[in-house]
Amino acid sequence: MFKKLFAFFAAMSLVAAFAAVDVNKGSEAELDSIKGIGPATSKQIIAERKKGEFKNWDDLISRVKGLGDKTAAKLSEGGLTVGGASYKPAADAKKADKKEAAPAKAASAPAAKSDAKPEAKPAVKAEVKADTAKPAASAAKK
Repeated sequence: MFKKLFAFFAAMSLVAAFAAVDVNKGSEAELDSIKGIGPATSKQIIAERKKGEFKNWDDLISRVKGLGDKTAAKLSEGGLTVGGASYKPAADAKKADKKEAAPAKAASAPAAKSDAKPEAKPAVKAEVKADTAKPAASAAKK
């Protein structure tokens, strides 16, 4: 009986350790249970939360000393949420902007290169000459 009770409480503590904790709702103990948050950080989070709820991850990072993008990503992996949302780095948005801007630059760059280097046109003409030479050679065989 004791073993079953012990196993039950052990399983419950594991489930609690992996359960998501919202930064706006979690107690100090629940915040401490997140890997990467110690007593000092959880007290700072609670103190800032008393001033007003955290609107999003950027708000949390700006108001809590010592939190940055890397730490926020680790805390999110550990189960911390802000308003039920996990952390999505702003760097991903910057990368997406760069990817969208890069094709526009690439599209304009070949146009400038093709104006400066008309080498592509003679290669096409050479292929056309080769195609016209084949029928003449086949006519000579007949």
